[in-house]
Amino acid sequence: MQRLRNAADLDTAVHNLCKSVTAMARIAAVSGEIPLRLRPGGFEGLAEVVVGQLISKQAAAAIFARLKAACPLLTAETFLALSPQTRAGLGLTRAKQASLETVAQAVMHGSLDLDRLADQPSETAIAELTAHRGIGPWTAEVYLMFSAGHIDIFPAGDLALRAAAAHAFGLATRPEQKVLRAHAEDWRPYRAVAARILWAYYATVMKKEVLPVG
Repeated sequence: MQRLRNAADLDTAVHNLCKSVTAMARIAAVSGEIPLRLRPGGFEGLAEVVVGQLISKQAAAAIFARLKAACPLLTAETFLALSPQTRAGLGLTRAKQASLETVAQAVMHGSLDLDRLADQPSETAIAELTAHRGIGPWTAEVYLMFSAGHIDIFPAGDLALRAAAAHAFGLATRPEQKVLRAHAEDWRPYRAVAARILWAYYATVMKKEVLPVG
């Protein structure tokens, strides 16, 4: 399975996508630098995405910084070794704290192997991730994009992607998730690259910064 591992891989993929999809070439041309933003994998990478669910980037960064301060080497084992009081004081919602505890236990017990998952086909990996409490499609897709380098994933539920697509394609309203996901089929096998281009468009043209990680 092809994966994005470095800036050169991304440059090649952007070139290939824009060569085959004229509309995406037009969007990329005004979007400035296309971000790679690969993040750590494993429990730390997944924890960062969970922390960022449904809150501002600034709030997520502050909470994740507290988590890293409490647990500099962030693994399933070290997270579960934190006292209940420490975990409760990180600023996580109860739902997110419960989700991280469930995921950490699954990693420790071997029912969730994040290293192995990184090499699985995207559909298989998403299905395995979303079987765990608090891990929905957006969380699974963003984790696999930025922590495992999956190249053909498109988190159509992301509000910024929907807004960017509406603006870039001249739509009156943000497309519904299922509509945008269907449209993204035209961007295979580089849907994660198309998502990065649209996030860059959102930042450069629409003057907003909401990339889910980093």
